[in-house]
Amino acid sequence: MNFLHIYNNNPNKLKKMKTRTNITKGLFGGIIALALVAFSTTVEKKNVNVEESKIVWTGEKLTGSHEGTIKLKDGYFEMENGKITGGEFTADMTSITVTDLEGDSKKKLEGHLNSDDFFGVKTYPTATFKMTTVVEKAPGKYGVAGEMTIKGKTKPIAFDLKMVDNTAMTTLVIDRTNYDVRYGSGSFFDDLGDKTIYDEFTLDINLKM
Repeated sequence: MNFLHIYNNNPNKLKKMKTRTNITKGLFGGIIALALVAFSTTVEKKNVNVEESKIVWTGEKLTGSHEGTIKLKDGYFEMENGKITGGEFTADMTSITVTDLEGDSKKKLEGHLNSDDFFGVKTYPTATFKMTTVVEKAPGKYGVAGEMTIKGKTKPIAFDLKMVDNTAMTTLVIDRTNYDVRYGSGSFFDDLGDKTIYDEFTLDINLKM
């Protein structure tokens, strides 16, 4: 049966067939356009400026607190359409410094933090963090989940991250005992008295791109 025969017997049927054909073409065209848009979205890798970035740590004990810095070795964010979608970062644990002490007291604490009692930097010279999930909660504010590795132990961690211009800022609260850093922990040792060191320490992180 040819189109001429269909038209002669039922011209409305031929009109409907042409309409269906046009709709089908339109649908296929739309699918192709969406696919092209999807594939045209590129992930941009933006390296962190390690010289201008800063990580400040604070640890507390029963009788007071100490603070210092840790240098970032390298790191980058993955961006899509100007929004954070991922990233990986490496901290240089051999760079741990104490900033609230001077002289012999400063050297003694820095040596202790580098020792196996704490971060064992000869064996574990770096600590890493990898983003696994990033959700934009509001413009410039993200909920981040990922994996932190310290002393060869990898644990999940989640936190909020704020991005202003080319600067990412966050504060992490880390339980050191999850990474086998137990020296002076009241959770594992009895009768420590005023030598007790709290399990949690804080990292105030400011990353420049």
